Amino acid sequence: MPPRPIWKGYLRLSLVSCPIRLYPATSQSERISFHLLNPKTHTRVSMRPHDAETDQQLERSELVRGYEFSKGRYVIVTEEELDAIEIESSKTVDLTRFVDPNEVDLVYLDNPYYVAPDGKIGDETFRVIREAMARSGKAGIGRVVLTNREHPLMLRPHGKGLVMITLRPADEVRADTEYFKEISESKLDEEMVNLAVHIIEQKSGNFDPKELAGDRYRLNRRKLSTSWTRFDVASKRKVLRRASQRHRATGELQQGTPRRDAAARPRAEAQRQNEPAPAAPGVTKMETAMARPAPAPLPRI
Repeated sequence: MPPRPIWKGYLRLSLVSCPIRLYPATSQSERISFHLLNPKTHTRVSMRPHDAETDQQLERSELVRGYEFSKGRYVIVTEEELDAIEIESSKTVDLTRFVDPNEVDLVYLDNPYYVAPDGKIGDETFRVIREAMARSGKAGIGRVVLTNREHPLMLRPHGKGLVMITLRPADEVRADTEYFKEISESKLDEEMVNLAVHIIEQKSGNFDPKELAGDRYRLNRRKLSTSWTRFDVASKRKVLRRASQRHRATGELQQGTPRRDAAARPRAEAQRQNEPAPAAPGVTKMETAMARPAPAPLPRI
């Protein structure tokens, strides 16, 4: 079954447009997450909203939104006011400028999405736009509305299709001046620089995404979770096995299932009746045998 697109719309280049589909290029399904549990019952804990001052528990339907304009002071914003400023959902990716992708600073890159044509009707137009961008070596810059928010984007060829990367707004990216101001600008030792260049050349190669796989912390968490699961299953099997043994010992089997030793009961009872009584403390076996009553005489013929 093909993956479901998260967005459908149109890609427009001047007077040319084609229907497209958008798919997330990343997945978080392999991440290991934990839940908060009650240590006594091992059931999940429900986080309920409550007043931070009075500790009064509230229903989510009672909550309102507020903006903190100073410490501890809020202005209430209603849902109607938020709906009034909501951006109209546009189903068009409009490319307004084309740039060299190397000019886009990495700190602006946000989330990647795969872009594919939506149906056979727009297939040729889509491939024309992709081929033109590949030959020119340019990336398209535009905007798209996703989940009621407008995002700047960069669009560039990727494989047989396109990849769209949402860009962070300029006011969300911090300037690097404050972090690099203590780095010295003194002259470097050329021998040290040449040695570093030599090491880099020795370790140079092609980029392999497989080398990025295997977060060791995530792998350790998965192994830990797997070991817990196996231990839990083994413990349950052990408990069931012991319970089954107790049922067999006490005869509490399912109705209609005979005991294996049922036929041996009469023989065992008869043997117990014929066995001599245990000797009293301080009495020898010989004395016990002499005190035993003599058997009745056989009748004469």
